[in-house]
Amino acid sequence: MKILVTGGAGFIGSNFIRHMLKKYPDYQIVNFDKLTYAGNLENLKDIENDPRYKFIKGDICDEKLINQVFSEEKLDTLVNFAAETHVDRSILEAGAFVKTDIFGTYNLLEAIKKHGIEKAIFISTDEVYGDYEGKGFAKETDKIEASSPYSASKAGGDLMVMAYHRTYDLPVMITRGTNNYGPYQYPEKIIPLFVTNLIEGQKVPIYGKGDQIRDWIYVEDHCGGIDVVLHQGSSGEVYNVGANNDPEITNMELTKTIVRLCGKDESMIEYVKDRPGHDRRYAVDTQKLRNLGWDPQVNFEEGIKKTVEWYQQNEIWWKKIKSGEYMEYYKKQYLNR
Repeated sequence: MKILVTGGAGFIGSNFIRHMLKKYPDYQIVNFDKLTYAGNLENLKDIENDPRYKFIKGDICDEKLINQVFSEEKLDTLVNFAAETHVDRSILEAGAFVKTDIFGTYNLLEAIKKHGIEKAIFISTDEVYGDYEGKGFAKETDKIEASSPYSASKAGGDLMVMAYHRTYDLPVMITRGTNNYGPYQYPEKIIPLFVTNLIEGQKVPIYGKGDQIRDWIYVEDHCGGIDVVLHQGSSGEVYNVGANNDPEITNMELTKTIVRLCGKDESMIEYVKDRPGHDRRYAVDTQKLRNLGWDPQVNFEEGIKKTVEWYQQNEIWWKKIKSGEYMEYYKKQYLNR
């Protein structure tokens, strides 16, 4: 199998590439990534010389280049991770999210329609279901009720994927993952942000009372779920991928756990004004994927410990990131509240 992984230099995409090359010795992977602020080829330094792996720098919004890659690489499969993904950034500036998450998805669908491909997975998010406080667990057939510019852009991309399946019978599927964590996650997200702040002796900024609930899935488990959908999923279907943490975890409980694992006390927690339209709870029903034989292997207690240790042992990786453009964003997002 020859797989085009778009957005493969990012957090989940790079972990997925590593997962696939390790598990399937005969597979080839073409990594197509724009290398925005969140794309980092150091995430894949350990496999950059693998003869089964190839990197192409490019933007999924570049129609000409996308068509060239489809034409020249003779692909079997597409897995699209390429996206703008951070809610806070979408609130500050939504335009990039609309362009990449909707128009970029359209470009990929057009390329599939033109060149043909055996199957394609578009990686989405549980956030398209909106706030699930008091509603149980979101099923794949539930109504989309996006709350932020980010989740709305992902929902728009999802609708395009399903429309192209129905109209053109494209062999496409969607996965909707919950909150990922693990190695190589860009430190604007809550877990690496808090861990690296604490290592540097800085406080951690928590929105409001910290009572928001999220489902946390270790990135390797998420990659395993995508792998199962790739090989066993059905065209035109959506699959939720989540850990179903039991008990559910609030942002405050998450923060206190990170503070404890970093050897600090709760004086390091700093409360900041809540962000606009902040969803209270995300939760998904994952039975459809579990029926295909998938189950998460890493529980939260084990996963968060492994993650904290990874950032403690890889300061060189994240210290290169926490400077320049990132720090300007950090100051604007948290320190001016």
